[in-house]
Amino acid sequence: MTSTKKAPFRSLHLQLARVASALSANEALMFAVKRLGQGAITLWLASILCFTVVQLAPGDYLDILSQDPTISPELLDQLRQQFGLDQTAVVRYWRWFAQILTDWNFGRSFMYQKEVSTLIVERVANTLLLSVASLVVTWSIAIPLGIAAAVRQNTAVDRILRLLSYIGQGFPSFITALLLLILAQNLTPLFPVGNMTSVFHNDLTPLGKGLDIAWHAFLPTVALSITSFAGLQRLMRGQLLDVLRQDYIRTARAKGLPENKVIYVHALRNAVNPLITLLGFEFANLLSGAFITEYFFNWPGLGRLVLEAVRSKDEFVVMASLMMGAVMLILGNLFADLLLKTVDPRIQLGDRG
Repeated sequence: MTSTKKAPFRSLHLQLARVASALSANEALMFAVKRLGQGAITLWLASILCFTVVQLAPGDYLDILSQDPTISPELLDQLRQQFGLDQTAVVRYWRWFAQILTDWNFGRSFMYQKEVSTLIVERVANTLLLSVASLVVTWSIAIPLGIAAAVRQNTAVDRILRLLSYIGQGFPSFITALLLLILAQNLTPLFPVGNMTSVFHNDLTPLGKGLDIAWHAFLPTVALSITSFAGLQRLMRGQLLDVLRQDYIRTARAKGLPENKVIYVHALRNAVNPLITLLGFEFANLLSGAFITEYFFNWPGLGRLVLEAVRSKDEFVVMASLMMGAVMLILGNLFADLLLKTVDPRIQLGDRG
């Protein structure tokens, strides 16, 4: 009788054990769900902070319009009611936040008289094209050069690469963009100056259109890559040198393993972890890192849009851009943690939550 009563409890215990085992097997999924939940709360708090910062700036969009003598005070009052600027900041925030939750509506641009989401969709692809191209170029060049400098420490190759990294880090991105722009002007028509397409772009074949955009993106990509390349190369060199001094590397060499296997299988696998974390922040900067370069090269991306919005105090465009940056930061950190777990299974995601 006793064993009969205990049978359902044993069955329940087994079912709970199976559920716990399944959850443990899906550690990455549970971690992602937890982080996204935390990210939603973070985004809400970030939206309050961003809105507060925007409101601290003196004046509003209509203060700029009021400087035009052709605009009457009656029209300004009408626009103030139309834009909702006659409401308190608290009311405007909750109206803006509620319409995001209900209609996925980020407001309407004062300056362009368009939905903010429409403006962003029109330009986000252009910024992502430039930023992703720069990210690929930077990592494709900096990682191999950092490895080469570490393997050939204190040789002529190492000294030359360190000198290049010092020079690259010494040039701010706007200086690099300005110098490349001057170079393009002096080498015209070898390099285009401004915009992302030629005047005859619509007459080209699909392949020709792609090459035309790549031609216009070449110098902006170089301008974005130089500073990032220098820092990444130095980080790769330093991390690999630290790993190469570890005891297990000496043991691997003492066992007679080939040097390439020691470096690229044992050492590099451990040295790359901090760079993967950095990749998460690079992902977060994809939409904001190209702002200065877009301005100098007249690239029709989000950078110019946000800069014009800040100048004209177009608050909903500014808010949307700040929120996009917060979303990219949360997704970038999540992506970096999951990638770290893939590269190094010893890492426990629960410890990083």
